Amino acid sequence: MSDFTSGFWPIYISIITLVSIVGTFIFLRSQTTRKLAPGEKPELIEHTWDEDLQDLNNPLPRWWLGLFYGTLIFALAYLVLWPGLGNFAGVLKWTSTGEYEAEVKAAEAKFQPVYAGFMKQDIATVAADPDARAIGKNLFLTYCSQCHGSDAAGAKGFPNLTDADWLYGGDPDTLKATITDGRAGVMPALGDALGADGTRQVANYVLSLSGRKHDAAQAAAGKPKFEENCAACHMPDGTGMQAMGAPNLTDKVWLYGGSEAAIIETIAKGRNGVMPAMAQTLGTTSNKDAKLHLLTAYVYGLSQKQ
Repeated sequence: MSDFTSGFWPIYISIITLVSIVGTFIFLRSQTTRKLAPGEKPELIEHTWDEDLQDLNNPLPRWWLGLFYGTLIFALAYLVLWPGLGNFAGVLKWTSTGEYEAEVKAAEAKFQPVYAGFMKQDIATVAADPDARAIGKNLFLTYCSQCHGSDAAGAKGFPNLTDADWLYGGDPDTLKATITDGRAGVMPALGDALGADGTRQVANYVLSLSGRKHDAAQAAAGKPKFEENCAACHMPDGTGMQAMGAPNLTDKVWLYGGSEAAIIETIAKGRNGVMPAMAQTLGTTSNKDAKLHLLTAYVYGLSQKQ
């Protein structure tokens, strides 16, 4: 049953539907009431096909008419029992939302004992359990793979969850907080403050921190600018700050790309990264906490394999 924004449309749809059914019945009756008298021959319609194929005005077969009338009766019965006439919910009061909620309730009752067992174990223990990993993987593919990929290797702007590099920390409690409440990371745009030359200098200094190819003169000029504009978040040595989600610039991991051009773009325009809160995505079901527990264990286990 649809939610209409105007009271006109439910009435309009109901009238059109019922008029169509009644009109079909009347038209069918009007074309099939005449019967041939005994000995009367059917009339020939004045047209032929394929030279000798003729069209006679014989009455329609009764079995065919019975099927046609049956479809009209079925349509009326359906509209009485189920929603189909505007806002009329039908005698059975069926809704897709109600059916979904009933299926969710049945699934929760079925899996509650399984979830209860895992909730008694810590994240590390659950992560080592093959059955728990299978459930966690299904949850990950449902809720997380759209951004992080089905293999959890991530993509540009979406972290790789299979390595040991974590923006906010990779211990079980921190991971659970990240998944439950989400994260919002902001890298401010510094292009106007640094200017084009200053941005390039800082970019080369950042390249030097991880041992990547860079211009030494540009990097030397960029170091004081980095200390003035970037060290508050990334620390003076560039090792980052997990409390703020500021990445470590001394390793080989780059969320948006580690080329000079990509780093210049990041510094000049800034970045805004959002990790949605899975507590909201998983809804208010009674098994939500268990799902978060299993999902956290699965993600934790991904990096422990390295």
